[in-house]
Amino acid sequence: MDHIETSASSDTSRGHVRPLVSRLSAPVADREGFLRHLLEHLDEDMAGSVDPEGETTLTIYDCDTRLRFTGETLSVTVEGREAGQHGVAKGVVAYYIQHILGDACPPLVWSGDGADTRELAHFRALRVVSARQITPHMRRVRLSGQDLSRFATGGLHIRLLFPPKGRVPVWPHAGPAALPVWPQGEDELVTRVYTIRSIDPAAGHLDVDVVLHDPPGVGCRWAREAQPGDPVGMLGPGGGEVRSLERLLLLGDETALPAIARTLEELPRTAIGHAIIEVDGPAEEQPLLHPPGVQLRWLHRNGAPAGTTTLLQDAARAAADTVASAPFVWAGCEFEAFKAIRRFCRKDLGLKKNQHLVVAYWRRGRRQDDEPAGDEEG
Repeated sequence: MDHIETSASSDTSRGHVRPLVSRLSAPVADREGFLRHLLEHLDEDMAGSVDPEGETTLTIYDCDTRLRFTGETLSVTVEGREAGQHGVAKGVVAYYIQHILGDACPPLVWSGDGADTRELAHFRALRVVSARQITPHMRRVRLSGQDLSRFATGGLHIRLLFPPKGRVPVWPHAGPAALPVWPQGEDELVTRVYTIRSIDPAAGHLDVDVVLHDPPGVGCRWAREAQPGDPVGMLGPGGGEVRSLERLLLLGDETALPAIARTLEELPRTAIGHAIIEVDGPAEEQPLLHPPGVQLRWLHRNGAPAGTTTLLQDAARAAADTVASAPFVWAGCEFEAFKAIRRFCRKDLGLKKNQHLVVAYWRRGRRQDDEPAGDEEG
């Protein structure tokens, strides 16, 4: 499963790539309520036309997605030209249908292209190449695998899958709804969300930076103990990207440092703004490449526990006064800081949904490599 075919079927007689088309149906009694709930969870730029009485069009992972109601039956068609994106788009649609319908949702089964595959387009089986210390509390793990190109775009975050030690990994596979079917019992996997710090698809490797802390959680222990050759699975990418704009404000603590560092490297050289990063002290600072017009500033807690200060919130308010009109604000931090910065973006700056992305990476009182706080605002 570590190789996923990503080329669509070709129609050689016509000299062009044949679209991949899949269809799905489900019972939906309240079409207006269904569409309203669906659109609340999608990015603004995903929605095309919305018509409960006719056809609603969406763009999901570059796939044309069409929803049409006939009586109390919802019919969905997903059309794409790349097998990887097509598979993921189907899974996204099925996930939201299940989420909205809840217990009333019947088993979902796709027909058409890709219906007979057990491969997850967004999964890769990887191996540890190396692990090294970057700062006293940051460790970098390099992973290698095949067909990594799709992980270079489409989101900063991935979900790493850790198999039980001493067992041959059993990886998830695609079910009839194009969603992962997970191994159970002795083969059960533990998963954690991380950021791809850097990726080189041509060389076949990527780097993940992990914050080390005590007591260690699953991901922290993995980073400390990782040995060359250790297997690990990967699902993704996701979680949104920083828009490549000319004016922006980046905010985060050490858990968001990998995302900020990668973003700074990928920004256009003409970008201007601020990148403000909270860490424990000077020893945790890293040399970061960034456009000359982006001012990099480090905030030090100086021994205060992570998540107990208002350094990021205060810095956001101070920096916003110097950022030109209509900035893009990205923030990744502890849950309380997330709420304050989100409120600041909405109420004080009046930013629209597509002008900010604020993420709660962790919640104080939980280990920082436990499951994320689960809140994101874009």
